[in-house]
Amino acid sequence: MKWPYRYDLLQRYRLIEIVAIWEGKLNAGHLIEHFGIGRQQASKDINNYLNEIAPGNLEYNSSLKGYEPSSDFKPVVTSGVVDEYLQLVQRNSDLTSTFENLVLGFNHTTRVPLPSFQIKPEVLRPIVKACRLGERLEVDYRSVNAPNKDGRIIAPHSIVHSGMRWHVRAYCEKNQEFRDFVLTRFFDIPESAGKATISPENDDSWHTKVNVCFKPDPRLSLAQQEVVANDYGMKDGILVITVRAALVHYLLQMMKIDPNILHGKPTAQQIVIDNLEAIEKWLFK
Repeated sequence: MKWPYRYDLLQRYRLIEIVAIWEGKLNAGHLIEHFGIGRQQASKDINNYLNEIAPGNLEYNSSLKGYEPSSDFKPVVTSGVVDEYLQLVQRNSDLTSTFENLVLGFNHTTRVPLPSFQIKPEVLRPIVKACRLGERLEVDYRSVNAPNKDGRIIAPHSIVHSGMRWHVRAYCEKNQEFRDFVLTRFFDIPESAGKATISPENDDSWHTKVNVCFKPDPRLSLAQQEVVANDYGMKDGILVITVRAALVHYLLQMMKIDPNILHGKPTAQQIVIDNLEAIEKWLFK
């Protein structure tokens, strides 16, 4: 399939949609500030979007001096979910914190700073290469439970973000199973150890998809449960998230749920797992 738009154009069209949807007003200034392009190019991009990408999606409002979504607006180059706007805000926050004088718009938004887990390029490069070429690596990997220098051979196949940390999914020859390795816990530079002998296709929990069902804590009042269901965008009081079985535990961590503990106050946890028995086999022991 041929890629329909140049990457730089696609990024500009996506910005047009995201800003229009979530801010309700778009003008050439958004593109000028965000991409550093001239007003003529910005106007051309908006016109191309209106004429070629999504006719009828935007309407010009002279009182706003900009475009707003039409009543028939339908996302074409985005999914139309709020995460796209929030991710855009986060990227801009990262840039403006690095380049203090950079003006990219979105000055009315901010986010809580999180720790930046440092991953060395010289550590990540051979891991990415091994994933791509199906190679084994000799690594020095250490953990809190095993902090001493520990050489082992792994065969990585995927890089994973668990919500807070980056991991690599790999077959561990020492433990003879597929495991997750935190990228910040590799010491020294991984060294090539030849072709992998275990195929990623054998990683059953990676290739198995699991539905994790959440519902409001039934100990809450019906009115409270309605608030929680609205928070999470539940349908008929249930939120279903499909995830790789190998990542179920990380999902629960992100949702702040310990499957072994029911919080004493229902207002503290607010949601519970509705199908715990179905997912128990995939949880970390």
